Formats: sequence, structure tokens, C-alpha cells
Amino acid sequence: MNLAVVAAGFATFINMYCTQSILPVLANAFNVSQAKTGLSVTAPLLATAMMAPIVGAISDRFGRKRLILGAAVLLVIPTFLAATASSFTMFVLWRFVQGLMLPFIFTVTIAYIGDEAEGGMAARLAGIYMAGTITGGFSGRMITGVATQFLGWRGALMSVALVTLLAALVVATFMRPEQRFKPQYGIMRALKSFPVHLSNPKLLSTFAVGFGVLFSLVAAFTFINFRLAAAPYFLGPAALGSIFVVYLGGVVMSPLAGRLANRFGRRRVAAVAVPTIILGLVITMAGPLPVIIGGLLLFCSAVFVQQTVGTAFVSQAAREAKSTAVGLYVTCYYIGGSAGGIIPGGIWHVYGWPGCVALICAMQAVLLAVALRFWTPITS
Repeated sequence: MNLAVVAAGFATFINMYCTQSILPVLANAFNVSQAKTGLSVTAPLLATAMMAPIVGAISDRFGRKRLILGAAVLLVIPTFLAATASSFTMFVLWRFVQGLMLPFIFTVTIAYIGDEAEGGMAARLAGIYMAGTITGGFSGRMITGVATQFLGWRGALMSVALVTLLAALVVATFMRPEQRFKPQYGIMRALKSFPVHLSNPKLLSTFAVGFGVLFSLVAAFTFINFRLAAAPYFLGPAALGSIFVVYLGGVVMSPLAGRLANRFGRRRVAAVAVPTIILGLVITMAGPLPVIIGGLLLFCSAVFVQQTVGTAFVSQAAREAKSTAVGLYVTCYYIGGSAGGIIPGGIWHVYGWPGCVALICAMQAVLLAVALRFWTPITS
């Protein structure tokens, strides 16, 4: 079971962001602008956002393991086809198709854990699953960057396809068929809960925070690549992939964030996280590469705190149909990531990295104002 849930999380996120470390290479390979290559990151995020609200309801009707395994196997096909794309348009199209598969793995795996495990085992499996997702997110960027250095970008994506297939085989072998699952026929009932959620100020504010969290992450780690690939750093794909080791700060900070929120309140945690995020971004404008990496580590760690606190608040703020509320949160989260890969493009061309930093800082200031205003304690 440990291997199965780790493999599911890993398979999802090794694909989600795998192009982020090779954007400068893609710009040269397809002869497109640097800003346009951000579409290769945006496409799967947008597809995920489109599917997220309905995946849970589909899973409640048709089961868990077969959806997880089927999506993991099918995911290999668009990953391979992206590696063979003859144009940037086709490349982005296959990345979009990848994104359509991803929610059927990570969202349904969470539901599977909730069905098949109880108490301490459920918490342990959830923690192991999260470790798999974070490791997958880091590994996707790292593997693609290093493999591109030696095999080219097409060989790198074929390597990702192979690793995805191996992860699917692990799921097939070690994920036991669900034993406690009971089919539910509630797709329309779930859809009818949307107006209730969209009229809840606490939920709307949390959706906004989710939007801003992934906007900030994608914007920062997309456009810092272009800065570090240019003079005076001239980092290659392998070195750019290695930069994403700062993501592992989330492994430490995510569990800590929950404890801090329980002790001090989510608004106080947000009031500390946002200035820390801004400080980290300001540090990245320095010259020395080690200082830039330190700033990214500070930024990334604080963003994961912000993300953990926001995600945990969704089920508390929802008055009913909590799984649907989580689906809407995931949609807003990935729409934010899609925007983060596109909106800073024009700013990058005019103002460079300082302009991107200013935009992300402005987004964070708005998120802090929203959290302080609406993240009030839940009363029974």
C-alpha cells in the first residue's frame, strides 16, 4: 500500500511540471518566444482545473483502483506523443491531454485512502502520499533537466514516459482492489451544491488564496529559469533542474504549517508567511547564485505553509458537500497556476525578473488582505 500510493503521487507530479526546467531549450527547439513556452506548463494545469470538479463524482460512481490505474497507463501515451511532437502547437496539445488524465490519479487516490484506511493508518498513508507528490514534482523537473543535457529534450520526455509506465506497474501490483467502496449516484447532487459553495465568503476567500498560491509558484519557477539560463549564469538544463531541490523544503514545512495554524490561528500564520515569501523573492534579485537559491528556498518553504493552511481550511469552511468544495478549490488552484505561466510573460519581456517579482509580491499582498478579512474562526 505504501508503494502504491507513493507511485500514484509520483506518477502524477513527475508529469505535471516536467517541462519547467527545460523552457529555454524548448524556446530554441521550436523557435518560439520564451514567454510562449510557458504554455507547456499552463496546458496541463488548465486541463486539470477543468476536470477537477467532476472527477470526485465520477469516482464515487465507478470506483477507485481502475480509474487510478487506467489513467496512469493512458498517461504514458500523451507523454510519449509530446516527445515526438513536430510543432509547438502539437506539443502543447499533448501536454493538455496529459492534464486531463492527472486528476483521475491524484484526486481518486486521496478518496481511495479515505475509503480503505482508518485512523492512524489513514494519516500515515496520506503523509506518504504527499511525500510521493512532492518527490514527483521535484523529480519531474530534475529528471527532465538532466536527461535533456545528455539525451535531448525528446529523450528526456521519453524517459518520463518510461518512469510513468513503471509507476503504473507498481500501482497495478501493490494497490489492492477497494474493499469498502460503495457506489454512489450523486453527480447531479454534487453539481447542485456549487451555488452553496460560491455564496460562502470563507470558501471564496480560500479559493482565491489557492489561485494565488499556484500563480506565485508557477510564475516564479517558470521565469527564474530564463534569468538563470542567460548571462552571467548560463545554466544548462541539468543545472536548472537541480535548482528545484528547493521544493523539498515543502516536505519539512507542510506538516509544520498545520501545527502552527492550530496553535496560532491561520490568519497569524498567513501574516508571517506572506512577508517571508516577499523577502525570499527580493533576495532572488541579488547577483550571487547561492544567494538566489537561498531566496528561492525561503520563498518556496513559505508558499508551502500558505498552501497547507489554505487547503486545510476548505473542509472546515464548507457547510456541506465537502468533496465538491475541495474540487472547486483544486480548480481555482490550477487556474491560478495556468495564469502564472502566461500573465507574467509580457512583464518579463519588458521588465525582466524584477518585474515578475513585483507582480508576485502584489499578488501576495492581495492574498494577505483577503485572508485577514475572511479567515475568521468557524463558529458552530
